[in-house]
Amino acid sequence: MNDQILWFATRGAGIVSLLLLTAVVGLGVLTAVRFQRPAWPRFLTAGLHRNLALLSVAFLGVHIASAVLDPFASLGLVAAAIPFASSYRPLWVGLGVIALDLFLALVLSSLLRARLGARAWRAIHWLAYACWPLALLHGVGAGTDATAPWMLALDVGCIALVAGAVAWRLAGLRSSHAELTEVVHRRAIVETGRGA
Repeated sequence: MNDQILWFATRGAGIVSLLLLTAVVGLGVLTAVRFQRPAWPRFLTAGLHRNLALLSVAFLGVHIASAVLDPFASLGLVAAAIPFASSYRPLWVGLGVIALDLFLALVLSSLLRARLGARAWRAIHWLAYACWPLALLHGVGAGTDATAPWMLALDVGCIALVAGAVAWRLAGLRSSHAELTEVVHRRAIVETGRGA
């Protein structure tokens, strides 16, 4: 196989993986805040989240396989599986390996969700908040196009999407907390009035 084809496959699949993972994280946040509209029901968000996550597994597989086979990077299977074992940009490839491990935990826990239970599944799913930035950092440090203006624009767009989704989720948590506090406060007033 032509080395240049492997290089293009590694780059392309890595970039698509980042875009898909960004969409998966954004949709995951939408699912967590129970986003829905008449034209966009909640099951659509959850289904798209799940299907894009599975699609990202395929692109991630191509990214890893082509990187392992590419003689320029000369990663090998050990460097693709063990963090910081790579001779090629060890820190950045190591962050990618950790992101991969976290991502696999997310996918496997989702496939075993019925057996794990909701609480364990949810706890494991919090790993997405570590997986995504590690994957982004991997691309910034190990990517050969990291300083290209178009790649910088993609990175900024991915950061903006995830940051916006997380900010929206946190704002929703604050408003939910305020509503709960108000309900508890009203209940306490009613209970106090009954006791008098």
